[in-house]
Amino acid sequence: MVITSLDLDKPGKQQGFLQVPYSHNLGGWANVMVPITVVANGKGPTVLVLGGNHGDEYQGQIAIMKLARELTPEKVTGRIILIPSLNLPAARAATRLSPFDGMNMNRAFPGDAEGPVTSQIAHYLRTALFPISDVVIDIHSGGRSMEFVPCSHMHLVPDREQRAKMFAAMLAWGTEFCFIYADIAGTGLLPVEAENQGKLVITTELGGGECIPASVHRIAQNGLKNVLIHVGALKGREQPRKAPAIITQATNREDYILAPESGIFEIALDLGAKVKKDQIVGYIHHLERPDRAPEEIIAQSAGYLITMRAPCLTQQGDCVAVIARQVSEREVLRA
Repeated sequence: MVITSLDLDKPGKQQGFLQVPYSHNLGGWANVMVPITVVANGKGPTVLVLGGNHGDEYQGQIAIMKLARELTPEKVTGRIILIPSLNLPAARAATRLSPFDGMNMNRAFPGDAEGPVTSQIAHYLRTALFPISDVVIDIHSGGRSMEFVPCSHMHLVPDREQRAKMFAAMLAWGTEFCFIYADIAGTGLLPVEAENQGKLVITTELGGGECIPASVHRIAQNGLKNVLIHVGALKGREQPRKAPAIITQATNREDYILAPESGIFEIALDLGAKVKKDQIVGYIHHLERPDRAPEEIIAQSAGYLITMRAPCLTQQGDCVAVIARQVSEREVLRA
């Protein structure tokens, strides 16, 4: 159902749209028009660069838009496919989920060719774009719900060669922290689908919230270019970090702290701070019972505070913090 007027095999630079059928009350034959840019030049890897998997995460969307305007074929070796706002309806609405169908793009795989808009896009990625790609870059942040220490991250994929390549590309982003994470909130993730197809997958969590500092934009934009140079798709010299990255890992459920009650969340530590097991990370204050002592949020493991909840108003079961322990390169590659 999804089509594009672009010839993905054509050399040069093309700007167009993925056209996704969508009927609504005032448009029986309407399409969602998702912008896509393709820049190709000679032999080399094909890299698919995605932003806006969640609509309220704008760091990657801005970085990809700027790169799409800047790139010329002479700067590219191979092919770079750029989709700044993958979940375009959500990006327009500043929401995590699509307002058209209520779906989470990052839980929509394998998708359905004749399903809702989000499901159609997921199916197109799985069947059309992932198969022709060597590298998939999926840029995330915490959006409106979480605030992260800016970090590149990855899964511990079972294939050791694939894992080693992903690890090297993760480091190439140049963030101070790197984060090995687990999926505790369901299946159908975009990176997992690409990983299962054997692709080199690079993902990030670049801050969060609705106010994005210039320093985070620099990390998003410079890191993206450095990774493209690292994988051989963009001409230039890769810039290594001056200091080694802090490699962290949160692969156990107890590393992901959920609110035991609803209320107002207060974080007690700074992002990136070292945390001891059983240390107080924050508090839940009770709106209706200010006379009650707040509920203490206790770390179940030791490590670094990688992310915290952004909105203060919190519902029972919301993730309020993630503690990631420091690990070595050897531990990651041989786990």
